[in-house]
Amino acid sequence: MFLLYLCLLQVLTGAQHEPGYCSFYEDCGLNPAVEGALIPPRVPCKDYRKAVNVTGDHYELFKSVCPMLAHGEGKTLACCSFRQLTALQSSLTLSKAVLIRCPSCADNFAHIHCATTCSPNQSQILKITKTANITQPAGMVNEAVVGYEAYVSTSFSDASFRSCKNVRIPATGGYAIATMCGRYGATLCTPQRWLDFQGDSSNGLAPLDINFKLLPDGQTAGLPPGAVLFAGTALNCNETTPTGGEACSCQDCEQSCPAVPQPPPLPEPFMIGRLDGVLVICIIVFSCIFLLLICYVILEYTIPSLATQEFLGSLFQTWGTIMARYPLIVLPVCLVVVLAFAVGIKDIELTTDPVQLWSAPQSRAMREKAFHDANFDPFYRTNQLILTAPDRPSHYYDSLLFGEQNFSGIISKDLIIELLELQQKIQAIEFWSDELNRTASLKDVCYAPLNPDNPSLTDCAVNSLPQYFQNSMDNLNAKVNMTELGVTKEVDWRDHFIYCVNSPLSFKDITALGMSCMADYGGPVFPFLAVGGYENEEYTTAEALILTFSLNNYARTDVKFKVAEEWERRFLEIVQEYQKNPNTNFTFAYMAERSLEDEINRTTAEDIPIFMISYAVIFLYIAVALGEYSSCKRILVDSKFLVGLGGILVVGCSVMASMGFYAWIGIPSSLVILQVVPFLVLAVGADNIFIFVLEYQRDMRRTGEKREEHIGRVLGNVAPSMLLCSLSESVCFFLGALSTMPAVKSFALYAALAVLMDFILQMTAFVALLSLDARRQDANRCEIACCVTVKTPHPSEPNQGVLLPLMKKYYAPALLNPVSRVLVMVVFLATFCACVFLLFHVKVGLNQELAMPSDSYMLDYFAYLYKYFEVGVPTYFITTKGFNFTSEEGINAVCSSVGCDQFSFTQKLRYATEYPERSYLAIPASSWVDDYIDWLNPGSKCCRIYTAGPNKVEFCPANETGLFMCTKKCMSIPQNGVLRPSVEEFNRFLPDFLSNRPDLQCPKGGLGAYDKAVVRDKETGEIIASRFMAYHTPLVNSQEFTAALEKARELAHNITMTMRNVTGTSQDFEVFPYTVTYVYYEQYLTIVNEGLFNIGVCLLPTFVVCCILLGMDFRSGFLNLLTIVMITVDTVGVMTLWGIDFNAVSLINLVTAVGISVEFVSHLTRSFALSIRPTKVERAKEATANMGSAVFAGVAMTNLPGIVVLAFAKAQLIQIFFFRLNLVITLLGMAHGLIFLPVLLYAHGLKL
Repeated sequence: MFLLYLCLLQVLTGAQHEPGYCSFYEDCGLNPAVEGALIPPRVPCKDYRKAVNVTGDHYELFKSVCPMLAHGEGKTLACCSFRQLTALQSSLTLSKAVLIRCPSCADNFAHIHCATTCSPNQSQILKITKTANITQPAGMVNEAVVGYEAYVSTSFSDASFRSCKNVRIPATGGYAIATMCGRYGATLCTPQRWLDFQGDSSNGLAPLDINFKLLPDGQTAGLPPGAVLFAGTALNCNETTPTGGEACSCQDCEQSCPAVPQPPPLPEPFMIGRLDGVLVICIIVFSCIFLLLICYVILEYTIPSLATQEFLGSLFQTWGTIMARYPLIVLPVCLVVVLAFAVGIKDIELTTDPVQLWSAPQSRAMREKAFHDANFDPFYRTNQLILTAPDRPSHYYDSLLFGEQNFSGIISKDLIIELLELQQKIQAIEFWSDELNRTASLKDVCYAPLNPDNPSLTDCAVNSLPQYFQNSMDNLNAKVNMTELGVTKEVDWRDHFIYCVNSPLSFKDITALGMSCMADYGGPVFPFLAVGGYENEEYTTAEALILTFSLNNYARTDVKFKVAEEWERRFLEIVQEYQKNPNTNFTFAYMAERSLEDEINRTTAEDIPIFMISYAVIFLYIAVALGEYSSCKRILVDSKFLVGLGGILVVGCSVMASMGFYAWIGIPSSLVILQVVPFLVLAVGADNIFIFVLEYQRDMRRTGEKREEHIGRVLGNVAPSMLLCSLSESVCFFLGALSTMPAVKSFALYAALAVLMDFILQMTAFVALLSLDARRQDANRCEIACCVTVKTPHPSEPNQGVLLPLMKKYYAPALLNPVSRVLVMVVFLATFCACVFLLFHVKVGLNQELAMPSDSYMLDYFAYLYKYFEVGVPTYFITTKGFNFTSEEGINAVCSSVGCDQFSFTQKLRYATEYPERSYLAIPASSWVDDYIDWLNPGSKCCRIYTAGPNKVEFCPANETGLFMCTKKCMSIPQNGVLRPSVEEFNRFLPDFLSNRPDLQCPKGGLGAYDKAVVRDKETGEIIASRFMAYHTPLVNSQEFTAALEKARELAHNITMTMRNVTGTSQDFEVFPYTVTYVYYEQYLTIVNEGLFNIGVCLLPTFVVCCILLGMDFRSGFLNLLTIVMITVDTVGVMTLWGIDFNAVSLINLVTAVGISVEFVSHLTRSFALSIRPTKVERAKEATANMGSAVFAGVAMTNLPGIVVLAFAKAQLIQIFFFRLNLVITLLGMAHGLIFLPVLLYAHGLKL
């Protein structure tokens, strides 16, 4: 009787925990407690029974789904029916789609669910906690299991988790575990959290609730009587599976990684003891030079030949006399010649594209850009807002599912709604397009990755936080009560947000809201694209919201290019209007793709008046300074306003002639040329004008000498010096045109011809103009009112002005006394050595924000970008033609999944991301090859073939639901566990993969991620180009951008050399990195060598021409060259101190510095060399007083007023590289030319 009672009690109370018994069996239908499931939530019937012996088709299916529990037909007991196995297979197929690339992980994952569903000892390892009545189609009501508790050993759960935690999703570069751990993502995922997600029916994937209870091996506390822990054997990820699956690759399994040598340590800075090595060397060099100067013994040299000077003087005297005699003929002829050249300006082409300015057409970056743009779509156009709310206080939210969470002030519902309203207003932009002859909107130009051919507005890729709610106000306002662990609370948008930022690939959250995290255009919104300014992936504490509209990038010749620009213009209008609205709750920065070019053009237009004022100040100075002013009554007679104006016109005509000539022959100009060349030619021209006019004023006309002969004689005295400087500068700039940088090359060509034309016009038109002015002055006629004469006669003594007597009486003697000479040499040589030291510390590059005006909204955008963005720019590793992707060896050399080479293409990229501070790579590259292999794998539903219907034998997508329509897989399971398609299979199914839209059933579809990443020959099907996208670390300045380019190229070259060893690979096959910024920053890889070459070839003619025109006076030529070198080196040293980076703009200015230095130095050197004074001190004094005063008045005082005006320009480029740098050049040139050079000539110049 007692035994009968026990049996009856057992039947009434349900299943007990006994070996060989099941707790449930057979499929009972759909779980009535699960709503909005993504897959049918089929649950088993409660049925305490003995395990069933599986045979026949039942066993074959069992062996296929749960091979780890199969022991042979007729010898295998299980607790799952055929229908249960079918449901389990369908559920595991979804997981295998992302886990199959690591067979041991997929096997362990299946093992867990096979154990709880089919284990013959099922009743021992789980306990039913919840049931529900389900009415069967026949009308019978069965009790179904909708929740149970499973007991698993930590050894098994931990080992299974370890095997899966590093499995990658190639399309995103992220971890598969992030999609399988719910709210915790990959970073915070643990074995318990991983299994909890698998057993959470609210996620839309689990058919019922499973509470996985993980306990250490051997522990019985907390277990029901008779229950045991499931402690199956979990495979390590570096182990093969019993069914033949290979060990996981290094990309997915750290244990499989080979021993990769650590990168060599960064080179230590050059030190001598505890001091900077370069500084020590500079001190030693300075000391040696100083000792040599102290011990210097003056060597005797023969006087160089003056025949050259006599010949040139005689030639120019004759020429000047002729020009002065026939001014009314000379001036019209010059005008005609200038107009003949200048008329070409009508065809001038201004280059404004920074790429064309700074990157040579045949440079590597331009060739790679051309290859990329020819084979792939250009980088999409980015239009972006970064929004903050700094005054909003943070708050805590006690979430039912996630616990207490700190929400920053900007992550608040009202601000998200405001952002959504702004987003929708921008999305609604419409305008009439003449190019399309219809109304255009965002859908006409937007980037629509999943529907590129005929996009609707919701297909456009817009990334923002509201996309987690599919831009739906209803979803944002949704709230519902939810019970968890006996606690009932309301869940709302905050719970959904927390879940989505940690699991952005989810199609349904785990809250009772049951909403998707995918954007309305069908793709995921990764958290770094929606929020910014967070730390350690604590997204709720983000300080910024990010809104990004991506447009297709069209060629400038495409009609849609103007449509895109017009849409962006309207985008900027809306954003700027929104910013001015006093009710706006955001503080934000913004940009459109067109913003950079717009702002550069704006500042250029706004700064034109600054340059005009600068030139006006220079003209006013020249006009006033050239006058003689012997008495107040003769001011209008002795003034030189018209001569000064004529000198300015000569400069302007030379610039116009140069620009017109090069426009004729098709060499484009640039804004840099328009700004710098006139300034340079004005400096050169004004100096020559002052030398000529002052020499004419200081020289007395000889008895019986005619005015024209007087002018010719004066020209014969000074023209050789003018020729020396002009020829040196012109040859210098012509040689500078050897530069590979387009901007530097065109600048050098324009400057060279302009300087040459300026000299020619000075020798012709200006001489004629001075002759006319001399006639007027001799006749005592006023300059402005030429018909008015004055009676006060011209003084009989030559007018020496104010500057010449001061320099002759005070400055030159003070400079050249013994104490001053020593002090000058010591100070200047010490400065030179210090600047040599600083030269090694000058920064190379040009931060993009410096190209913006000081009041530009782009400066705020750059500041926000660097502060709040958590990821760098994407970079593509591109393969060229010549590699066989279809062969097994070729696939293994590229992929990173099971069976791939340990040092394959994508594996090397992954290794590089382990050292982001060295490689500047943060996220491994997405790999279409890996995802294609996974897509082909028969373990998933991705690649099937129609076996019935009109599309028979064609590709069948995973979302095809027709029964028995697609029963055949594209490929069979390989015997060695490594799936590799044949050449025929590879080529057959690749187009299907690339056009397959990813969805829940097949997340590996290539549409959107890879459809534009593979380019095939239309006739042969050969892959002629492909790309693999990785991400750089956040890069904040030009030095980091340049270093990232350099390291990416090193890595790509290493990959190239490895892949060329693959059988059949062409030796011209190449892998190269490409991103849109590389063409800007490539110049900085070689600009130091480029700069040394350009400056070197510019210095050479200053020495050669000086020696030749001074009668082979090598010593004077060397001293001339030395001083110019010192000016150039000191300029770079001061650049370091004043924060002026070395780049193409500063290189142009340094080339200009060489030209201006010639003006400061060469006139004085020639004057000293030709002086006939008996001692070197007297010769140096004479040169300093006579020529130094003219140089000071003509170069220094001409440049300085105009330079100071540039300080008020809005453009930071002008403030830094034109005001600062030209001020430095002028001051250093003046100091070396008027202080150091006279002392140097005294110490080392030739004796008579």
